[in-house]
Amino acid sequence: MKRYQRIFTIVLDSLGIGSMEDAADYEDAGADTLGHIAEHTEHWNIPNLKKLGIANIRPLQGIEPEEQPIGKYTKLKESSTGKDTMTGHWEMMGLHITKPFQTFTETGFPKELMDELSKRTGRVIIGNKSASGTAILDELGEEEIEKGHLIVYTSADSVMQICGNEETMGLDNLYHYCEIARQITLKDEWKVGRVIARPYTGRKKGEFVRTSNRHDYALKPYGATVLNALKNAGYDVISVGKIKDIFDGEGITKAYKSKSSVHGMEQTIQLAGQDFHGLCFVNLVDFDALWGHRRNVKGYATELEKFDCKLGELMPLLRDDDLLILTADHGNDPTYRGTDHTREKVPFIAWSPSMKQGEELPEQDCFAVVGATIAENFQVNMPEGCIGTSMLEQLQKE
Repeated sequence: MKRYQRIFTIVLDSLGIGSMEDAADYEDAGADTLGHIAEHTEHWNIPNLKKLGIANIRPLQGIEPEEQPIGKYTKLKESSTGKDTMTGHWEMMGLHITKPFQTFTETGFPKELMDELSKRTGRVIIGNKSASGTAILDELGEEEIEKGHLIVYTSADSVMQICGNEETMGLDNLYHYCEIARQITLKDEWKVGRVIARPYTGRKKGEFVRTSNRHDYALKPYGATVLNALKNAGYDVISVGKIKDIFDGEGITKAYKSKSSVHGMEQTIQLAGQDFHGLCFVNLVDFDALWGHRRNVKGYATELEKFDCKLGELMPLLRDDDLLILTADHGNDPTYRGTDHTREKVPFIAWSPSMKQGEELPEQDCFAVVGATIAENFQVNMPEGCIGTSMLEQLQKE
């Protein structure tokens, strides 16, 4: 079996393609991120995704299936319990998560936790509720600046988000407070998946702008992943976007921080012109953060068009011994109620210039086929306890 020298795995964060069989258990019955975007979008221009087979995986209103798709494609089910970013990515690289990360969406964080954070930071905590990041800045940003308070909030994810004005609080102070919060929230009853620093600029309501200096403080993965196996074997493991944060740096040899999903694709295009041997693992977060959670169908559709345009720049740069994998980590249907992720299957599309033809592959029962395929390609053993079966032979079958 031939081996690819470079594998580019791009996660279109939240691009679900229809609800899982157990979606009702998560109150997500009928969710369909990609399908509902197509239903609400006229003249959708995603020619490169179409050519790869995106409309062959499942029917999409307004987009005809490709007669001869060039990609190999299927759907992946999530085996783990949950529907958040870390669960999806960790499973992708072999971990089976059976206990979902805690959320504090309905109640805010416990008083004892907030008191401890206030004591350790020396600042009064304000907010402490589930909120949109832009909305809570308009509500409390002026108070934080004027009184030296600290905005803390959460969302539908297992996260604690902490705001800080870059000009009045300073990035170093904000990051220090987040490090304190990460330490405090390692306690079992307060454990969240990520503490996120949310820096912003501006001095009054209507002028606040979040900057690209966001930093995520994630839990370490519960065990070794395919990323660790690759790094230990001497392969390059290049992170683009928030991959490094999601895995808390575990298994990463080099990391590039992205200002946006378009910037993430530009970085990936640049990396395609460089020599490396191993994995380039990319997360494009804007689909989820800017459009899915905010239930903005038009914004999501436009972001996919921007991605498709950059995909058209990336594909001609790939070599015969390169493999491209497109997938997602969960759903976030912008037409659905609430602001939460949605429990959905995700796409798996693989393409290499050396592929003779595309085809539909059997549906897979876990995201971990991605990591298992990468591991087999580079002839490294899956770490003990990891799940997933490689699809490499199916991808190379002519």
